[in-house]
Amino acid sequence: MSATIRAYRPSDLDAIYDICVRTGDAGQDARGKYSSDRLLGDIWAAPYVILEPEHAHVLDDGTGRPVGYLIGTADTATFVERYRAEWLPATAGRLVDGDPRDEVMLDLHRRPERMLHPGLADYPAHLHIDLLPEWQGKGQGRGLMAAFLAGLRAAGVPRVHLGMALENHSAYAFYRRLGFHDLPIEDPGARFVGRDTSPL
Repeated sequence: MSATIRAYRPSDLDAIYDICVRTGDAGQDARGKYSSDRLLGDIWAAPYVILEPEHAHVLDDGTGRPVGYLIGTADTATFVERYRAEWLPATAGRLVDGDPRDEVMLDLHRRPERMLHPGLADYPAHLHIDLLPEWQGKGQGRGLMAAFLAGLRAAGVPRVHLGMALENHSAYAFYRRLGFHDLPIEDPGARFVGRDTSPL
């Protein structure tokens, strides 16, 4: 069977969490780094597929198993409002203080407004993409990006941005190949890129 790119299904949620943690340390495996291997997914993946599933695309290995995804939002400002109003209460019982390893991530979780930068107003959409290591470098990331951009165009969204860790050089090279350019956003430790939503 060959891999396919398809829409997210609710039954994919556990796999989304797994992919997120297995690529969550600047593209490397983050399992065991935090008190729960689901912590990263609760911040960087699950809110997108639950709050905005229409912009979630999955790389299926051909057996129904997700091995990568591209998730995002068409409107960051609206997503931030929903994150605060809906996602923070939904996760209040499990994302709690107590383990010092979690402090930085929990702080990010509780400040969804961190996603809002004045310099990104013209790039309202944003995204996260993750593929398991054995599926990287095979053109699947480009296919996921094409599907996501098509969805944004259909929704009338003109431009998209994303942020990444400065040390994630391979991701930066990937985005540059897809036509993303640097954006002048001041954020220590992070790099931002953007592009219009025209086809690749």
